[in-house]
Amino acid sequence: MILEGIYILAGVVAIVAGGYVFVDKTNPKRITSAIFWVLLGVIFVFGPYIPSAIVGAMLLVLGALSLSKSVAMGADNGVSEEYREQKSKLIGNKIFIPTLALGVIAFLIGQYTSLGGLVGLGIASFVALALSMYYTKEKFKYIPADSTRLLQQMGPAVILPQLLGALGALFSKAGVGVKISSIMAGIMPSGNALAGVILYCVSMALFTMIMGNAFAAFAVITAGIGIPFVIALGGDPMIVGALGLTAGYCGTLMTPMAANFNIVPAMIMEMKNKNGVILEQLPMGIILLVTHIVLMYILAF
Repeated sequence: MILEGIYILAGVVAIVAGGYVFVDKTNPKRITSAIFWVLLGVIFVFGPYIPSAIVGAMLLVLGALSLSKSVAMGADNGVSEEYREQKSKLIGNKIFIPTLALGVIAFLIGQYTSLGGLVGLGIASFVALALSMYYTKEKFKYIPADSTRLLQQMGPAVILPQLLGALGALFSKAGVGVKISSIMAGIMPSGNALAGVILYCVSMALFTMIMGNAFAAFAVITAGIGIPFVIALGGDPMIVGALGLTAGYCGTLMTPMAANFNIVPAMIMEMKNKNGVILEQLPMGIILLVTHIVLMYILAF
């Protein structure tokens, strides 16, 4: 019930963003942008009560609007840059307290209560918002305006985590892992543990780059490669599974599909190169992937 309420609030924010966009005469794509945010909000608010076929059609519309670049951010009618710099100097490092509280509270609730991580994140968000208002001493009216401004900055990338998560579940249900296993059986040298480890870790990274989500890739690649070509040869399942998942996160560092990590920050920071975050992380991602291969081969066998 609490989680459903959090989803509804998230949907309300998206609908409010659609309202702000619609009345913004300076936005050349205000109609299509408003449709995008309102449809997204409606799915979050009324999704459980709408037939799945209609929700699917709405998602296709969202995808089409995103693909055609019909979603744009309008004018920023918030506070001036000078005012922001002034407040930044006044508040100082205390501005990081709400951010730290967000992570700590979400972790504690998810780890030590039965509410779960998502509910913990929702509750932590309210606490962080209250702390933000306390330290900034700003007016309540700025909450909806700045919330929707941030949402517009992130753009259509906000729907990628949900879509990619669903795609991973679909791949797993469709038996993609089994198909991959049958293909690899005709290519892989029999009984070569090192080759299996390399293939497993590299495949986890590559499939995560495609899916944008290591959790979505994990079920498919572990079933298709990890179990038959690593664990079946004597690899410790605990070590193989743990390092296999984090090997996938090496791919997260190197893909625009991991929008929350790599594209959204570039948008928020208004970087000229939208792939700038990925380019900075690329060397470390490769180094970490090689490290995973070495560790898995040494520790799992």
